[in-house]
Order: sequence, then C-alpha cells, then structure tokens
Amino acid sequence: MKAMVCKAFGGLEDLSPGILREPKSGPGEILIGVRAAGVNFPDVLILRGAYQVRPAPPFAPGFEVAGTVLDGTDKLPAGTRVMALTASGHGGFAARATARLAEAVRIPDGMDDITAAGFHTVYGTAFHALQDRGGLRAGETLVVLGAGGGVGLAAVEIGVALGARVIAVAGGAEKCAAAVEHGAHETIDHRAEDLRDRVREMTGGQGADVCLDVVGGDAFHVMSRCMNWGGRLLTLGYASGTIPSLPANLPMLKGYALVGVYWGQSVVRDPAGHQQNFARLADLWRAGKLRPKISRVLPFSRAVEALRAFEARTVVGKIVLTPDE
Repeated sequence: MKAMVCKAFGGLEDLSPGILREPKSGPGEILIGVRAAGVNFPDVLILRGAYQVRPAPPFAPGFEVAGTVLDGTDKLPAGTRVMALTASGHGGFAARATARLAEAVRIPDGMDDITAAGFHTVYGTAFHALQDRGGLRAGETLVVLGAGGGVGLAAVEIGVALGARVIAVAGGAEKCAAAVEHGAHETIDHRAEDLRDRVREMTGGQGADVCLDVVGGDAFHVMSRCMNWGGRLLTLGYASGTIPSLPANLPMLKGYALVGVYWGQSVVRDPAGHQQNFARLADLWRAGKLRPKISRVLPFSRAVEALRAFEARTVVGKIVLTPDE
C-alpha cells in the first residue's frame, strides 16, 4: 500500500513516499481506510528516534486517523466512519491503518474527515486533562500554556465550556488572536510580556487554580510559582524541548498538586471512560462550542513540510494530511 515511509531514524528528510505491506487487524482491532491523518509533535520525535514508541524501520509515522471501517464488527460495521488512534502508535500516514475496536470513536454526523482528524487527539487530550485529571470547576481560573497550538486551543474552548475564566499564554500576536477567537478571556504574549508578573496581575496575586502545560521548560518553572492554594498544575508535554524538574517544597508551601496527564495511556486503560468523554465532546461540538482550527490541509507527500512546521513551532491549531490523488 502507499505510505509515507521512514527508512531510518534521524532527520525528517528520511521520510518519503513509498510502499509498505498492508496491515492486518488482530484480535480486538479494526482495519481503517484512512481518509485523513492528524499531524502531532510526537510524529517528529518518533522519526528522530526520541519517542517512547520506537518501531523498527521501515514504518509510517502518524498515530491519529479518520476514515472508514473496512472489516466491520457488530459494534462498528463496515462502512462506519471513525476517528481513532492507531493500534501500534504509528502507521497513520498510509492508505490503511489498524485501531483497537474499544477505542475507535464514531465520527459525529455532519463532521467531515478532515475535521475529525484534527479533532480527536487535541480535544481528547484537553478534555481528559481538564476534567479527569484537573477537576476544573466553573468559576476557577485556568491558565493555558501553548495556547496557540492544537491542544492549547482545544483547552481554551473546553475551559470556557466548563465555565472557567481562561487566560491563554502564547508566543506572538497571531497565536494570541487565535486564542481570543476561540474564547479566551485574556491573553499573555510571552514574547513581549513577563509571564510571572502578568499572571499575578490578572489573578490578583492568587495565581492559577489550574494550569495546563504542554510546553515545559521555563514556562513550567514560572507557573510552578504562580499556582493558587489548592491548584492543579497539569504536565502533559514538553514542546520547548526541555523536561523540567520541580522543587518539592513549592507544591507543599502553596498547597497545590502536580498532576501528570498521559491521554494515550488513559484511552488504553479506560476505554469506557474514553467513549464517555467523546460523547460529551460530540455534544459540545454539535452545540457549536468546539470549533477545531485546521490551519493547513496537505497531501501525504508533503508530510515533511508539515512536520518541519511543528518542529519550528509555527503551527496555529492543527495540520491534517490526506492521501495523494
């Protein structure tokens, strides 16, 4: 089958169009005809051999797909439109991919494949982080780091939908404007403003009740000192390239919790909860409260271009790939 093939770990230039053997669904799995695939930062890491998933080359990257079930079951008959994580954690930039039956989610009526491929991972991650791990409550103040990216914008919208006051932190006027467009009440441009001073000013010196951090690095260190009593600092990504450490006395003195978020594992460990979350997300989408931002749609053959944009942190929202004609 046609695929984007990585023949060796290293640079993104090692990814090129090629042919791979078509996957076969195993027990508890389905085979999906891929109509669109979401691009995510871990796709860059897996190509460089720097991710926790290290498939043996040759392989296709990509773990987020939308398409049509080819080998159906009673639960998901052939022809059902689904969005899913791939069963292996890669293989999505290809004509066919497998997914676990219990984890695949029906695409809501009226949502197209491209939107679904840009919806699944970022909204699934943000909802799990804010509801399941962060326990975000109406009236609380939520600070979103990396608010111009896919997960960040999804968190802004979900935070607003859950009744929180949302402060979006992003780099540059374009990303801050995107956060406002998606509902942020206030923004901080960390390139032009001091993050610590602005958070304290905006919260009357109290700090954030919940902070969602996909950035790590210096931003994490600042927010570790800007949390409210009883707050929850959610760590779920390190787009800065630096995994930070935390002095244990900070959460002790300020009475807040550091909470790890690993959505991919939560899907595997609690598929029923995953399905419940997506039922809620579908309701919010149908109500017009969730509006995925797809900044670019590119063919599979231009995957390297998409991945370079993620590596350079220039993407606002999501990039989605579709099979070449």
